[in-house]
Amino acid sequence: MQYGNIESLNQIARRIKGVKWSQTQKSWYVPLTKDNYETIRLAFEPYVYLETSALKSYLQKRNQVSSTKPFPPNNAIPAKTIFNIVTHKSLNTISKEPKLSVAFDLSQQNLTGLQKMMDHLTLKAYSLSTMRTYRGEMLVFMHLLGKHAADALTTDDVKRYLLKCITEGISENTIHSRINALKFYYEQVLGREKFFVEIPRPKKPFLLPRFFNQDEITAIINCCGNLKQKVMLMLAYSGGLRVSEVVAMLTRNIDSKRMSILIEKAKGKKDRLVTLSPVLLVMLREYWNAYKPAKAGYLFSGQNPDEPYSVRSLQMVLQAAKEKAGILKPGGVHALRHSFATHLLDKGTDIMMIMKLLGHNDIKTTLRYLHVTNRDMLQIISPLDNLDIK
Repeated sequence: MQYGNIESLNQIARRIKGVKWSQTQKSWYVPLTKDNYETIRLAFEPYVYLETSALKSYLQKRNQVSSTKPFPPNNAIPAKTIFNIVTHKSLNTISKEPKLSVAFDLSQQNLTGLQKMMDHLTLKAYSLSTMRTYRGEMLVFMHLLGKHAADALTTDDVKRYLLKCITEGISENTIHSRINALKFYYEQVLGREKFFVEIPRPKKPFLLPRFFNQDEITAIINCCGNLKQKVMLMLAYSGGLRVSEVVAMLTRNIDSKRMSILIEKAKGKKDRLVTLSPVLLVMLREYWNAYKPAKAGYLFSGQNPDEPYSVRSLQMVLQAAKEKAGILKPGGVHALRHSFATHLLDKGTDIMMIMKLLGHNDIKTTLRYLHVTNRDMLQIISPLDNLDIK
């Protein structure tokens, strides 16, 4: 809302609860909530005319942007949203808020296209992770287009975009994710068959799985002082769980009678069973007595008992434990999963059993661990050992 530099109106603004002054914007501001809007309306309406068309336009676009997010939250206004009471000399009135995301910069046509893609992903029941990845890649793409409509581009246009990405040094894995998102949009949402037939994919580098040796695993766990966090890392290593599977673990899925752990709706929406380690069971009972997790909820809840522990927080826990243990080797929580598979191979576990425990769809994914196991390498004598070196 704008009004001239009138002291009587400034006095009204100062009396609004929670109001603050921005020297940079030369305006009063408060969080945009329904109650605050009503307070401002009632306070100023007798003296000025409230022009709300800009505010309504913003709220409409904000709702459209929110609808493109995977599993959009309720309609509560974010706490950081601000309502400005601007005290410029102009007598015009206007409502403004900062942009919530880069999606606000998209043209209306591209924003509608993004919304259609998210609806299509939801109908096909894609995972939350995939939906977030595709949305992020399309936001980068559509933001670069500006006012140009994504629907009007040709295969050659998309080729030039991907070439630009490669020349800017974007990794092969990111390029593949970007191609997957674009392919889904053009072929499945817009229905353009074989749109990507002529677009080659960059070859992915062959990278060996990053893993810790058993002494490093021991050091990491011992350097984790918090019982809850220690048990989470032990669970990840003992069963070869992904970090998302650890934080999503439900209390009911620990079966001490059968000594098994059920991992529900993991990657690929598949359930699988892994062995419950007797050592882990002892730690879980100690954790149970100390933390009393809800029987019908998450085994490791976050600050809110109804929400899971944060993936990012657990990654930070592992990095802190590595630093304390003096381990410089790269690798996050997922490296515990790689360590699990590698150590089983070292001990002679059948590769098909490891594939089943990890929940892999393709044996090729599991065979990567053959490149890092030292079970057969220990039997090889280096030619250096046969030299008579003095």
